[in-house]
Amino acid sequence: MKMHGWGRYPVVDAEVHAPGTQDEFKNRLSLSTDAGVTPRGLGRSYGDSSLGEHMLSSRRINHFLAFDSATGVLHCEAGVSLSDILEVFVPEGWFLPVTPGTQFVTIGGAIASDVHGKNHHVAGCFCDHVEYLDILLDAERIIPCSPQDNPDLFHATCGGMGLTGMILSAAIRLKPIRNAFIDQTIFKARNLEESLDLFNTHADAPYSVAWIDCIAGGRSLGRSLFMTGEHAAEGTLTLNSKSRIGLPVDMPSMLLNRHSINAFNTLYYNRIRGASVKSHVHYEPFFYPLDSISDWNRMYGKNGFTQYQFVVPKAAGHDAMAAILKTIVASGKGSFLAVLKAFGKQNDNLLSFPMEGYTLALDFKIEPDLFPLLDRLDAMVMDYNGRIYLTKDARMSPSTFRSSYRTCDAFQTVRNTYGTAGRFISHQSKRLGLD
Repeated sequence: MKMHGWGRYPVVDAEVHAPGTQDEFKNRLSLSTDAGVTPRGLGRSYGDSSLGEHMLSSRRINHFLAFDSATGVLHCEAGVSLSDILEVFVPEGWFLPVTPGTQFVTIGGAIASDVHGKNHHVAGCFCDHVEYLDILLDAERIIPCSPQDNPDLFHATCGGMGLTGMILSAAIRLKPIRNAFIDQTIFKARNLEESLDLFNTHADAPYSVAWIDCIAGGRSLGRSLFMTGEHAAEGTLTLNSKSRIGLPVDMPSMLLNRHSINAFNTLYYNRIRGASVKSHVHYEPFFYPLDSISDWNRMYGKNGFTQYQFVVPKAAGHDAMAAILKTIVASGKGSFLAVLKAFGKQNDNLLSFPMEGYTLALDFKIEPDLFPLLDRLDAMVMDYNGRIYLTKDARMSPSTFRSSYRTCDAFQTVRNTYGTAGRFISHQSKRLGLD
């Protein structure tokens, strides 16, 4: 069948299998030893990291296995989604320690991407809250790993994009909450300097993120709406309504252009009249604003889109962001879904994306002159010693990858040690020269 990631680019022909037991996974691997297999969760990685000719889906291994109410440690199969966890555990007073911008991600996918959220500056990545995991290496071996048990495999698997084996189950530490609502404050920043100053001023905020206008130039370069949030102290633990709107057809890509994006960004920025606004909002619109729109990826048209996300070190923050934003503004290809976050210190996982600094994520519709622009941005990110996020990537070159991830040789050594190189592969791993 035809398969793609959330960006709907690229599209590949694939044979997809969804085993339901460990024995079925082993059997499928025994039949695919020569071709190699590609693990896949819910397909919410944007590019080609979960694409391959022979794909192993985790959608049928989606059961809770155990929960310790004293410690908050949940043991579950890899196909359990963040949405599944929230639906069951929020009413019981528990929340995810780290969450990306969508709840429709599996535990296996969250580990393989070592996802981050609005609280990286204080809580780190998702895998910093993983106690242990069980991983299928071949038709004969399922082994446990953790920071203490087979730590080399653990640190390669966390953020390893599914290339070290098939994650079957994991134990994660949930965090206690007393309210399903978030106390949110939105600050209006007139330019990039004010935006970055707000991150520094509110460095202790439990959650922080900024929507940034990537079309505005001149004195308004980098203007943003900066948001902080924290779990409300007392109240209700109710879930939100499940009603969602959808995009039933692909939108004409011509609707997304410099003028329409500029109009949207101006209206969105000016919706906040004062210097700051406080509100009390449910966790879903705070963490997952786009999850209320089913198939929102169709708004970019039938050719799809790519999300470009990079991080630069904190010391280079203002200069790097200013230079990159000026290049985007000059191109006329700014994104109306642009998110700026501050990262804390990087962890020990070999291919984990975050480093201490600032990250910007932008959506670009696929069109003929896009990739030359992204190549220029790659070069600028490399000049500032930054890196590109593998989970969003659909076109990075092998040389940029090696410059972004200096530990890729150590990652390959782990794959070779455990015999998974060439057995677990992806369209992305072949493009980047790992397979």
